[in-house]
Amino acid sequence: MNSRRKKILDLKDHLNVADPGLTFSPAGLIAKKRDGKALDVNEIQWFIDEYVKNQIADYQMSAMLMAIYLKGMDKKETAALTNAMLYSGKVLQLKDAHVIDKHSTGGVGDKTSFIVAPLACACGVKVPMIAGRGLGHTGGTVDKIEAVPNFNSGLTLIEFEKNLYTHGLVLMGQTEEIAPADKRMYALRDVTSTVESIPLITASIMSKKLAEGARGFVFDIKVGCGAFMKDLKSARLLMNSLSETGARFNRDVLASITDMSIPLGRAIGNSLEIIECIEILKGRGPEDLKQVSLHLAGGMVYLAGLAKTHAAGIEQVTKALNSGAGLAWFKKMIELQNGPGEIVDRYEMLPIAPIKTPILARKKGYFHRIAPIDLGLFLVELGGGRKRKEDKIDHSVGIVLEKNWGEKIKKDEPIAYIYHHPHQTEMVQYFIQNSYEQIFKISSSPSPKRKLIFETTIKRSFKHV
Repeated sequence: MNSRRKKILDLKDHLNVADPGLTFSPAGLIAKKRDGKALDVNEIQWFIDEYVKNQIADYQMSAMLMAIYLKGMDKKETAALTNAMLYSGKVLQLKDAHVIDKHSTGGVGDKTSFIVAPLACACGVKVPMIAGRGLGHTGGTVDKIEAVPNFNSGLTLIEFEKNLYTHGLVLMGQTEEIAPADKRMYALRDVTSTVESIPLITASIMSKKLAEGARGFVFDIKVGCGAFMKDLKSARLLMNSLSETGARFNRDVLASITDMSIPLGRAIGNSLEIIECIEILKGRGPEDLKQVSLHLAGGMVYLAGLAKTHAAGIEQVTKALNSGAGLAWFKKMIELQNGPGEIVDRYEMLPIAPIKTPILARKKGYFHRIAPIDLGLFLVELGGGRKRKEDKIDHSVGIVLEKNWGEKIKKDEPIAYIYHHPHQTEMVQYFIQNSYEQIFKISSSPSPKRKLIFETTIKRSFKHV
């Protein structure tokens, strides 16, 4: 059987293999999903195949994405979509049980990959990161690492596998070889407001992660006003969808729901976030970013079989952080992919916008709210994200919070600084003047303690049953 028609292993509900001889009408399938009817495996496979072959146009795929966003997909449809996207390109077969990857559903200031991967690697995990670019108000891992001068994220699959097995840590952008259907659909979702769909998120994440050949996955599912999942109910639905899909494909999954009601860490923007990650690896930096990163990295060590429990895995990566081993692996990754390792001590090598404009507190008190999505969208306006899929990223712009959740602040004390270019000064001043009240809330009484990690679940693949 052709690998593109490979059957999804599901011990409960076996999917039929799509018949390659069948043909359908794109408009008919779009209408079917628009009307809330389920698509079968043949219809989904055909639609994805024809899109990859350019027989279905972007505007038709956009219509299908909106129909899925509005009407949803059941478990069988989601599994079939994942399978069709996965086998739209090459699928790596990595046999090493220590190959574990991590993925976050994204949020404002979410840069944990640059901390988690080096720490896990320092403990013996092999980490294959085939990462994406920004979606909507959230930044992308590849966009951020490309702030590093000359960093080569465009590796071939041969180079990817060589780096992984020889060194244990590699980060590359998605290529036309790995889940090409997802690469094109991912860009469309960003500009058609169809990001927040559990079936689309599941199929996108799992098709990429399964294609890279990892034996297990740690998922960081963000919840809150700065995430795609706004409440715990929807976050749990996504957690279950990812975990069940992983099990169908014989992968172990550890998934955590973590807070994104305010930005994670203090830096928002590509270069600024890289600096903050280096600071964490040096034993400094924001405590919330550190704790979430250690939790996720410990999960990777546990799934790889290098720790008996998740807690033991966290202990191992904490030691790697304190010893400087994580920083050494980050530096090594940069050098292995043609970037300057000395950037860990020379932040001036990163592009930073020349103007630093403060946002001043209008009264004294305690920070009770910092609306992340508004800050993320303003970063897009500055050029730090994309409005159109062909837009180029400005790595130099960003925002750094001087104060965070629960912290005390005086009137006229800086809340944050916006890094921007001279020609953006008027836009920045307008933003501060007109958006302050909806983004920042200062209370007269201390804020309740923030809960960073709401819950964690571990789902073993059916091979363990």
